[in-house]
Amino acid sequence: MFEYGFMQNAVLAILIITPLFGMLGTVIVNRKMAFFSDALGHSALTGIAIGIVLGIGDANAAMIVFAVLFALFLNYISNKSNASTDTIISVFSSCSVAVGLAILSWGGSFSKYSSILVGDILSITRKEIFYLFLLFAATMLFYAVCFNWLNAVGIHRTLAASRHIPVGLMENLFSVFVALVVTLSIKWVGILIINALLILPAAASRNLSENMREYHFFSVLFSLFSGMTGLFTSYYTNVATGPMIVIFASILYFSTYLYHWKGQKSAKWEKNLYK
Repeated sequence: MFEYGFMQNAVLAILIITPLFGMLGTVIVNRKMAFFSDALGHSALTGIAIGIVLGIGDANAAMIVFAVLFALFLNYISNKSNASTDTIISVFSSCSVAVGLAILSWGGSFSKYSSILVGDILSITRKEIFYLFLLFAATMLFYAVCFNWLNAVGIHRTLAASRHIPVGLMENLFSVFVALVVTLSIKWVGILIINALLILPAAASRNLSENMREYHFFSVLFSLFSGMTGLFTSYYTNVATGPMIVIFASILYFSTYLYHWKGQKSAKWEKNLYK
């Protein structure tokens, strides 16, 4: 299997992409931003469509720029509006997807872009892997410098602001990194399932973790395990890689959920025993 260049590239991509999903997913789950990351994934269609309308040769560049602006605009509107955040995200997500689909399907040409719905990790090139590595390094640097501030903002925005933490800057920077990771990975993971890769490993880790270090460790570990197992399984079963990764991530989540649920029942039983 490793004699093929496309499989070597796919393994390298999985080793870079999945830790990013694991790290960012912990903050997304903690801050209840699952809908936000899903909206960013769907906004890729609109970014590609705008690139086509404007005559931009590189569809990925248009998609990235639009996703970053979309994320920043959502943050701005969410902070200024009295409506609930999920309502605002739903409105803008639905509108952007509709516009993107309308443009891309004009003249029956949507079939050319249908591949981004499920992705194809085996088509990734070394140049694209290099860009992913740069994003991985930038994300690690951001986490090393700003994670404590970002965590404080997630716990309590007002308290974080009282400690002179730049709340707006932290939220915008995190949103930009999520937008970059989602848009740079969407070609190989797929629009329909990319949000699951952000949420499932972190959610599974939350079922087991007792502190923040364990939370991040298990999230990255589960993400890596799902990615590598899904890639190998898809190779031998001739099934799309993205859905296989999500299937294994789902198995991990339900397994850890049952473990957590049984642990809670056992703790309650022991508590009642000593009453």
